[in-house]
Amino acid sequence: MAFLLRRGAAIAARSFRAAAASSASTAVHRLPAVGSLAGAGELAPARLFLLESRRGFAKGKKSKDDRGDTVQAAPDIGPTVKSAATAQMDAAVIALSRELSKLRTGRASPGMLDHIMVQTADVKVALNHIAVVSVLDAHTLSVMPYDPDSMKSIEHAIISSPLGINPTPDGNRIIAAIPPLTKENIQALCKIVTKSAEDFKQSIRRARQKALDTIKKSASSMPKDDIKRLEKEIEELTKKFIKSADDMCKAKEKEISGS
Repeated sequence: MAFLLRRGAAIAARSFRAAAASSASTAVHRLPAVGSLAGAGELAPARLFLLESRRGFAKGKKSKDDRGDTVQAAPDIGPTVKSAATAQMDAAVIALSRELSKLRTGRASPGMLDHIMVQTADVKVALNHIAVVSVLDAHTLSVMPYDPDSMKSIEHAIISSPLGINPTPDGNRIIAAIPPLTKENIQALCKIVTKSAEDFKQSIRRARQKALDTIKKSASSMPKDDIKRLEKEIEELTKKFIKSADDMCKAKEKEISGS
C-alpha cells in the first residue's frame, strides 16, 4: 500500500513538471498581441531598431537622383562670339579706311595729310593734331596751324612727304596745291589700294576663323542645329564686312583715277 502511494506521488510530480515546462516554453515563444499595451511596450524597441536600420541604410546608400551628375543647360555663346567677331572685323574696316585716306588722289582731301608727322621741339606730332586742314577747292588745301610759330615745321613736313606737294605760306596759313596725278602715279596707287584691301580682308577672315574655332570648342555642349545656325551667321557677317572693304577700295580707285 505504501509502495502504491509513493508511485502515485512520483507520477503526479512528473506530470506537474511536464506541464510547467510546457507552459514556460509557450510563454517564451508566444509574442504579445500587437494591439495590447504589453505588445506595444515590447515591440516598440524592435520597430525602432528596424526603422533606424532602414534610415541608416538610406543615408549610406546613394540613390540615382543624388549622383550629382545632373546635366545643366550649356550657356548660349552665340551673342558673345558674334559680338567679338563684329568688333574685330569692324576694327579692320576702320583701319583700312584710315590707310586709304593717306593715299594721294587727284582731288584735295583733308585726310591726305593725316599721316604727315611734324617735328615740334623734341617730339613728332601728327599734322592734324596741331593744325586744321580744310578744302579750298577740288585741287587746293588750306592748313591753319594752332600755333603760328609751327608754320615752318609744318611746311617742311609737307614738302618732305611722298605726296609731291609744294606748299606756300599765306599769312597765318599754308596753301597746299594738289598737282594732277600722272598715269604712272595712278597705276601705282591702285596697286597699293589692292594690296591694302587684301591685307585688311585677311584680318577679317582671321576674325572669322577665330569665331569658328570658339564654336568648335563648345560643339560638344551645343545642339547641332544651334552650331550650324551660329556658323552660318558668322559667314554672313564675314561676307558683309568683306563687301564693305571691297566697296571702299573701289571708291578709292575711282577717286584716284578721277573717273
